Amino acid sequence: MRLVFGIAAAALLSSFAPAAPAPGYDTILRGGTIVDGSGGAPYVGDIAIRGDRIAAVAPHVAGRGATEIDARGLAVAPGFVNMLSWADEALIVDARSESDIRQGVTLEVMGEGTSFGPWNAEMKAKERARQGDIKYPIQWTSLGDYLGFLERKGVATNVASFVGATTVRVHELGEGDVQPTPPQLDRMRALVREAMDEGAMGVGSSLIYAPASFAKTPELIALVAEAGKCGGMYISHIRDEGPKLIEAIDELVRIAADAHAPAEIYHYKQSGRDNWGKLAAATARVEAARARGLRITADMYTYAASSTGLDAAMPTWVQAGGVEKWVERLRDPAIRARVLAEMRAPDAGENTKIVVQEPEKVLLLGFKTERLKALTGQTLAAAARARGKTPEETAMDLVVEDGSRIQVAYFSMDEANVRREVALPWMSFGSDASSQAPEGVFLKSSTHPRAYGNFARLLGKYVREEKALTLQEAVRRLAALPAANLGIRDRGTLAPGKLADVVVFDPATIRDTATFEKPQSYAIGMRHVFVNGVQVLKDGAHTGATPGRFVHGPGWNRCPAPPRR
Repeated sequence: MRLVFGIAAAALLSSFAPAAPAPGYDTILRGGTIVDGSGGAPYVGDIAIRGDRIAAVAPHVAGRGATEIDARGLAVAPGFVNMLSWADEALIVDARSESDIRQGVTLEVMGEGTSFGPWNAEMKAKERARQGDIKYPIQWTSLGDYLGFLERKGVATNVASFVGATTVRVHELGEGDVQPTPPQLDRMRALVREAMDEGAMGVGSSLIYAPASFAKTPELIALVAEAGKCGGMYISHIRDEGPKLIEAIDELVRIAADAHAPAEIYHYKQSGRDNWGKLAAATARVEAARARGLRITADMYTYAASSTGLDAAMPTWVQAGGVEKWVERLRDPAIRARVLAEMRAPDAGENTKIVVQEPEKVLLLGFKTERLKALTGQTLAAAARARGKTPEETAMDLVVEDGSRIQVAYFSMDEANVRREVALPWMSFGSDASSQAPEGVFLKSSTHPRAYGNFARLLGKYVREEKALTLQEAVRRLAALPAANLGIRDRGTLAPGKLADVVVFDPATIRDTATFEKPQSYAIGMRHVFVNGVQVLKDGAHTGATPGRFVHGPGWNRCPAPPRR
């Protein structure tokens, strides 16, 4: 009887006991080393997330979270910005963005010269016909339509894009070597304004490739000026990264000045041994422009090899009209002889010189045609020997047989320069690659290891091992600097009220594992990633969550296009 009474009494008393307080936050990261993106010294503290925002950052956050994560011994930082992403197609078929999420990337910024809109009917038809390993229906027309499509279908990372100067040009002029009439240029400018109103970050160009190379400086100034009116920037794969590197930087500075817009150099480098000594002069050009009040910045990948197509090694005149015309011309013996002569000329560009003189430094990475995929991972030199032809003849043959530009890696840069460049205070970072997974369709071609390791390599090799820059400075330039350059005000630092793009990693172990021999290998050391407050990476494994958003540029809903004439 006493036992029954005691139990009943205890139950009665417990019903009057105060209930445990409800969680005040969705998530609290406890005791991590906070590297907040400002560039200031790291400190130990807590970060609380409520909904999609950071609610508190303090040495100790009172209260509790529905989820609490022990971050002791780990770095806690704002999500990283990939300033040059080629995830356009990959995100359509695989929303996880695995290779970038596992490095802490929470924003993919696309649009190097070409963008997934604005497209007209002819452009859509060509895009469908030219698709490679990744096949997809085209369910959009404008750039804003495309980015909204990604958000609606669900993606793990946030997404943003520049509007491609090449895309705008092709929309109105096609792919030929022509110059716009005043009415055509007006329509191109209107397309830029429409894209800015939809949320583009600015105008992106890629001036070594046809048909972008056919655009003259005044055309680019006119397009960038429209973006500048809307608060957007200009970002460019400049016209030359080798013999005429300094002149190409001067052109970018002129465009920025005349268009009244900030500008950024894509994948800052000096290509070709003869040009490695130009780093100091190139950097001086950028810093002189900055001293005059122009906001000139750059981004880079953390490798001494580039990756692009064999088109970058051939004259652009032979490529006018698109890849189909290029292939047709290469079948003509007379045209082929002219191309060979130009490729062998002493003043040929750096990628061309590597093809002709050092083909063992050209690695074959991606083909459309199944028959040619067996060459993946071979050098151009090996392929040429097997065919009994010169490397330049083999390059042309491969383009004709594959009907594509063929993705390759060019080993053309100086590792010592890469180390110097990562230390520049106005340098951000971009993979210049897709975000993918070592499975499914992505295994049909190879890739550059930067697709899996660019950001982890910065934190492992250049911060921890070589001490080329501090951890806090690296995080500032992975997050706060690019966010500020893009005009994004609510991301890039860890502060109350900011959107909760937060990464947690082990600074003692984070590193890249991808190599040129085995490029499809995930980086290690990233523990947790939150995108808009939702955990996408947990204990190093993807959760499957897709909370990414379309991140709009500064002109969103504020830059209606002028009436078309």
